[in-house]
Parts: sequence; C-alpha cells; structure tokens
Amino acid sequence: MTTQSDAVPVDALPVDVVPFDVVTVGEAMAVLAPHPGERLAAAGSLTLGTAGAEANVARTLSGLGSRVAWVGALGADPLGDRIVADLASSGVDVSHVIRDATAPTGLYLKDTDELRSSRMYYYRTNSAASKTDAGLLPRLPRSTVLHLTGVTAAISDGGLELTRAALLGPHRGVVSFDVNHRPALWQGRDAASALAELANAADLVFVGLDEAEVLWGTGTVASIRALLPAPAVVVVKDGAIGATAHLVGGESVFEPAQVVEVLEPVGAGDAFAAGYLHALIQGEPVNERLAAGHAAAARALVTTADVGGHPRP
Repeated sequence: MTTQSDAVPVDALPVDVVPFDVVTVGEAMAVLAPHPGERLAAAGSLTLGTAGAEANVARTLSGLGSRVAWVGALGADPLGDRIVADLASSGVDVSHVIRDATAPTGLYLKDTDELRSSRMYYYRTNSAASKTDAGLLPRLPRSTVLHLTGVTAAISDGGLELTRAALLGPHRGVVSFDVNHRPALWQGRDAASALAELANAADLVFVGLDEAEVLWGTGTVASIRALLPAPAVVVVKDGAIGATAHLVGGESVFEPAQVVEVLEPVGAGDAFAAGYLHALIQGEPVNERLAAGHAAAARALVTTADVGGHPRP
C-alpha cells in the first residue's frame, strides 16, 4: 500500500494507463448445490458452479463493464478447468492463474433449508489455493485497484503472508480490502488482531457492522473508524438498513439499502464491493458508489447463485 501522503486520491484515479481496472487476488472454489427447494441429503442431482469471494467480485465487476483479472491457484484438475472456463466466459482475465498439479481445487457443498438459510460444507484443506504465499505477487498485473479479502488471509499461513505482503507492498493505485471474517477458518488463531492490521494497511475497507461487533466488539461506525484510522475510506454495511462510508477527516456518507425479497444472502457482500469499486473506477461520488454497491447486492440477494445478474454495461 502507498502511504497517505502519496496515495492516489480515490476521486482522481488514472484512466487507461494500466491494463486492468481491478485485479482480485484469492481463492476460487467449485460449488455443488441441489436445485432450489431441495435439500442436499435428498437431492437426486447437483449443479456445479464457481464461487469464492474474490472470484465473485471479479465476475460481478466484469458484468458491470470493468476490465478485471482474477489471480490465484487452482488444481490441475477438471474442477480447476471448470473454474477457469467460468471466469473466462464471464469476461474475467485468467491468464495469470497458477495451475498446481500437486494439490486439488477447493470444493464446497451448499445446503439450503426451508427458511432459505444456507449452510456450507467446505473441502478446501491442502487445496492449491491454501498453498499460495507471497511468491504469487510477481504474477499480479498492473491495475488501478487491487482487491483482497480476509478469506485469503484465513485459509492458511501462506495466505496470510500473501495478503499482508500485497497490502503492504508497492501499488500505485487503490488497495481495497473486504474484512470478510470467516470464524471457522481462524480457529486457534487471533483473527481480530490480524484482520485489524490488514484493514489498516488498505486504502479502502469494507466491513459489516454486525461482523465488526463480533470480531472487534465495535458496535458503531465511529468505533470501527477509531479502530481503523489509516484507510482513506471505511465502508460499514448494516444489512438491509444501508451502508455508511466514513472518509478521512471525519465526513460520513450514508446510503439506504434497496428493499428486496431475499432469496439467499450468499454473495451479496461480494456484489456490494464490486458495485462500489465499479462506480469508483467510473469516478462517481461516494453516495453513488454506495448506491451502486446496494444495487449489485440486491441482484445477488434475489438469486440462489453466488453471483447475481447484471444490468447492461
């Protein structure tokens, strides 16, 4: 990350001077899910798709019209082939992806109950993504925005090393970080300290209000900002209520969320980040970035897929 004094202002991003608007770095996984309305244990067949926080962000950004690349590691197996094909067909650049013949592609199963609450069953231990470390950084192409999440930091010690090095390393654009706290992945490790350190190394941070309260005991936007003083912008999402962008200097901008009938919440946070980042690239003011985030999240909330539909770019 660049220092506060020489960081590229988020309202004055360079245009057409780098090959990508956004590069996302992290884990992509294959997902198996029953058809809507079916339970996993009773399903006669499952659908195969692509998931993972950073991959979701990349696909949503591409659907909105941004030039985006996803960088990560996949097994040299059919599931890895499927993920590469899915991302490429969505318009995401995959030319910098590592294919590891010594480790499998991560997989998870999704089960949804009658209350539309989803439960995930992960099979990602010793996956190709979990073996990545800071050695991946030289593969990153230039971009206006570099986007990472706390999921990568959580999957392994190498993932934490990669995330820390990417956030603290040189980057001439905006470094974005979604806290994305996954407690099950942090068992036996201090997630609170690690994620606070990583978030404070970013220029732009996304975090849920309820997520921050569980993680840090911070129940207000002000207390979150006090814990994270370094980023130029901290975006605090409060579910169906709305989101607040707290800027350097103390200014706060609130934008209410769109009212939708939620089919499934999985992927909505990733969609919000993508909508916000796309509007940022377009030079939109803060309130419009928040509105774009809400619009993208709303499209994810009304589908059982991890990535919602997109308006025409």
